[in-house]
Amino acid sequence: MSNYYQPEIETAPYEQIRKWQDERLVKQIKHVWDNVPYYRKKMEEKGVTPDDIKGVDDLKKLPFLVKDDLREAYPYGLLAKPLNECVRIQSTSGTTGKRVVAFYTQNDIDLWEDCCARAIVAAGGTKDDVCHVSYGYGLFTGGPGLNGGSHKVGCLTLPMSSGNTDRQLQFMTDLGSTIICCTPSYAAYLTESIYEKGLRDQIKLKAGIFGAEAWSENMRSDIEQKLGIKAFDIYGLTEISGPGVSFECEAQTGMHINEDHFIAEIIDPDTGEVLPEGEKGELVFTCITKEAFPMIRYRTRDICVLSREKCPCGRTHVKMSKPMGRSDDMLIIRGVNVFPSQIETVLLQQGYPANYQIVVDRVNNTDTFEVLVEMTPEIFSDSLGKITEMEKSLVSELKAMLGISAKVKLVAPKTIARSEGKAVRVIDKRKI
Repeated sequence: MSNYYQPEIETAPYEQIRKWQDERLVKQIKHVWDNVPYYRKKMEEKGVTPDDIKGVDDLKKLPFLVKDDLREAYPYGLLAKPLNECVRIQSTSGTTGKRVVAFYTQNDIDLWEDCCARAIVAAGGTKDDVCHVSYGYGLFTGGPGLNGGSHKVGCLTLPMSSGNTDRQLQFMTDLGSTIICCTPSYAAYLTESIYEKGLRDQIKLKAGIFGAEAWSENMRSDIEQKLGIKAFDIYGLTEISGPGVSFECEAQTGMHINEDHFIAEIIDPDTGEVLPEGEKGELVFTCITKEAFPMIRYRTRDICVLSREKCPCGRTHVKMSKPMGRSDDMLIIRGVNVFPSQIETVLLQQGYPANYQIVVDRVNNTDTFEVLVEMTPEIFSDSLGKITEMEKSLVSELKAMLGISAKVKLVAPKTIARSEGKAVRVIDKRKI
């Protein structure tokens, strides 16, 4: 029997979901047209007015929003409510220059926390659980989102934030944490530390909710096996609200998008044309219930597939696959497309932890490509000759996967820096 936080919404028939979307979209476009001059101008440039939008079928007439729009309109240019009705901001570090700042009314926060509560309940959470939140708090959306969702479910909530691993483990054992929420790379790191300190038999965890960075199925099964838990994916982005835009159920075959709040489309990243269901392309979101900072047709840059196949969990909301890379963080090295996830797959298949860093540079007009890989404590104690041999073996495995050769350097355990619990995967020093 599946658990739902809001069963009447999560299992609503498709016709009902579509009705909500049509009505809310029409209302939202009017709201944005009236209150966001920046977006109204974009609509006018496209020759579109709110009267042209009768429902979801008309979505494709509207202009896209991209990260550059958020920088250009920073800080208040996309705000759709008076500041005195906003109660919070969250922010994410932009890749270049200005940060992305998102605004929330109290109603926006309530709905966001509902979405996170759905994710926690889908992972088996109830009011009898101890929910250990190790996402970063503060401006980062991970901590506040799951903290609020955990309160709504009624769990005892441990607002741990990221870092200070000794304290994390102390609370985890003393207070009997049953659900852990953090990034997958931090989960892997905590797992290592639990084994190093011999605490495995004192850990009561049953589920993990891991998001905010890409992770592979190999990494999932590794963490599940070592901690004896079920590991669930959660997806979100600050621009759209934060974690809880979509989440995994017990089927673990993709993440249900909360379609009563967000309309998802898949487009061809090059042409912007909407693709039919089941095709792989770039994910685009429209917020239909957000008041303060409603993104309309926001291009996420995440590449994935949507599916309406019936789910054994009984939820009827469309599922998105794990992002299969991004239309913008794909690295082109010596003319070859390289996704960090491909490198992660090779490392896990070869028995390495998924803590790695890709360093790309350009020397004498030629790209250099190095992968730093953290060793486990067991490997670290091996002889230098053995380590050189292992590096050589990884070089050939990576070449087989990527079609180009990378230099591989095995580094001491825990030496690759982690910020907000996220490992910095790519350092691109090329001045292109």
